[in-house]
Amino acid sequence: MTALLRLSKLIDAFSEGVGKVVMWLILAAVVISAGNAIMRKAFDMGSNAYLEIQWYLFSAVFMLGSGYVLLRNAHVRIDFISGKLSKRTNAIIDAAGLAIFVIPLCLILINLSWPVFHRAWVSGEMSQNAGGLIRWPVQLLIPLGFAVLLVQSVSELIKRIAFVRGAADEPFSKDPFTKAAEAEMAAELEAKAAAATAKAAAAAAAVKAAHQHETAKGA
Repeated sequence: MTALLRLSKLIDAFSEGVGKVVMWLILAAVVISAGNAIMRKAFDMGSNAYLEIQWYLFSAVFMLGSGYVLLRNAHVRIDFISGKLSKRTNAIIDAAGLAIFVIPLCLILINLSWPVFHRAWVSGEMSQNAGGLIRWPVQLLIPLGFAVLLVQSVSELIKRIAFVRGAADEPFSKDPFTKAAEAEMAAELEAKAAAATAKAAAAAAAVKAAHQHETAKGA
C-alpha cells in the first residue's frame, strides 16, 4: 500500500502541474477573445482562426482540467446525501464509482477517440471554415483529456482504498487554498457578527440612556 500511495502522490503532483498550466489557458482565451472583438468592432477586421482558437483553448481547459478538478474533490456532489454519510461510507461509494464507472469510461473513450485523432493527423484535416485551423490538435485533446482523468482516477481510487483500510488519514487530497479561503470567510463572518453585536449593544445603550434622560426630566 505504501508503494501505491507514493504512486498516488506522483500522479497528484502531475495533475497539479497540469492544472496550473491550464489556468493560464483561460487568460489566453480571454485575451484572444477581447482582441478579436476589438479588431472586428474598431477596424472591421477578423478571422475564423481567432474564433476557433478560442474554443480550442476552452476545450483544452475543459478536457485537461478534469484531472485537477478530481484531485481537488471539486466535482459536483449531491451534498444533502453525502453530507449525512460517514467518511468511510463516502470513500466506499467513491471507490465503487471510480472502479465501475469512471475508469472503464475513460478507457472506452480513449479507445474510441484515438482513431479519430489519428485520421485527422494522417490526412492533415483542416477546418471547413475559411481561414480556419488544422483539426488534429483539438481532436487530440479528447484522448489526452480522458488519459489525464484516468490516471487521476487511479490515484483517487488508491487514496479511497487506503483510507478504508486505515492506511491514510483522509480519503482525498486536502486543498490548502480551499481551506485558507474557508478560514478567511469564517473569520470575516465572525468579524461581521461581532460588529453587528457591538452596534446592537450601542443602540440598546443609547435607547436606555435616552429613556433615563426622559425619566429624569419628568421627575
